[in-house]
Amino acid sequence: MRIVLLLLLTMLLSGCGYNRIQQKDEAVKAGWSEVLNQYKRRADLIPNLVSTVKGYAAHEAQVLTAVTEARAKVSQINVNADDAASLASYQAAQGDLSQALGRLLMVTENYPDLKADASFLNLQTQLEGTENRVTVARGRYITLVQDYNTYIRSFPQNLVAKIFGYKSKPNFTVENEAQIQNAPNVDFSAPAASPPAPAS
Repeated sequence: MRIVLLLLLTMLLSGCGYNRIQQKDEAVKAGWSEVLNQYKRRADLIPNLVSTVKGYAAHEAQVLTAVTEARAKVSQINVNADDAASLASYQAAQGDLSQALGRLLMVTENYPDLKADASFLNLQTQLEGTENRVTVARGRYITLVQDYNTYIRSFPQNLVAKIFGYKSKPNFTVENEAQIQNAPNVDFSAPAASPPAPAS
């Protein structure tokens, strides 16, 4: 009798989406691992990038320090992708790091010798490739979370999800949502500043 009941329970669970919930949950975990992998790749490139820039632009200490501090802040966050507050904090820290890197790359425009340096060009290419990989990995993760959340909220899977404690997962949000709704203000009338002399 017990064997029959177990077989019936197994058939009911598989028919109500239990196995699919497991598959989708694992897909979300794998997607998140890829996001972390790409962010780690970016973080690993930063020390070499900062060192290379420092060789040509040592007096840009504020920009170099901002990148180093932003990277350190990201590495100190113990992110839990199932917790909305933790994910938001991690996303904010990654956004700060992206902004700091953007300022660093803008500063390098003032140093022709640095822009021609082979190791800098290689690092810049790797960083650009990594940013693209981050975007792709985040896009896949967003799709996987959306698919998972939609599935466990649909009937009858929602009943199985409640029984076994599966809840909707938080997702990445648009960074600076209020800011991106307005077009940027571009002013071409300002005189161009002359670039500083390269550090000796």
